Amino acid sequence: MTVPTTGRRERKKAATRQKIADTALRLFLERGYDAVGIRDVAAEADVAVTTLFSHFASKEALVFEQDENFERRLTQAVTGRGPHEPLVLALRREIQAMVQHCTGDDAAPIYRMIDASRALREYEESMRLRHAESLATALVADPDLSQSETACRTIARFVIDAYALVREAADPDAALDEIFRMIEAAWEATSPSR
Repeated sequence: MTVPTTGRRERKKAATRQKIADTALRLFLERGYDAVGIRDVAAEADVAVTTLFSHFASKEALVFEQDENFERRLTQAVTGRGPHEPLVLALRREIQAMVQHCTGDDAAPIYRMIDASRALREYEESMRLRHAESLATALVADPDLSQSETACRTIARFVIDAYALVREAADPDAALDEIFRMIEAAWEATSPSR
């Protein structure tokens, strides 16, 4: 069986997208988010403004360049888990991986920048709500789960909030354990067989 490879065009688009995101983040951190415009980013990345917007819908999206990947990974934690793998365990593992990705030493200046910008905080909140809705949709659609739509939407919100809480915790591992014990208890409490 052959594994499909990414074509040249897709690789080139991905490289351009990454170059734009890396350039934007560097400029935002050097000069301040509000001091850098879209044209500044495009010029520094050596792309047209239209090219920048073909990859990113807004200036805020440049800061959260992993947004779509994180959303996809969360839904795949539900849809791609093994036949007998507990749901909460799969979600915990994905949140842990996301937190590890976002808590390196180089992440602190980025989160300080986000905290200092109302536009970025609002964008992050809308992104989290969208992630929760996508996760809830995947939970509701899973034929192996018997919880109500309300329970699925609630647990999805808990999981998304867990990411933010764990990421900000002084001891992320302890916070992850504590929060996911509560999520598991809540999920089990919503099981119709109880």
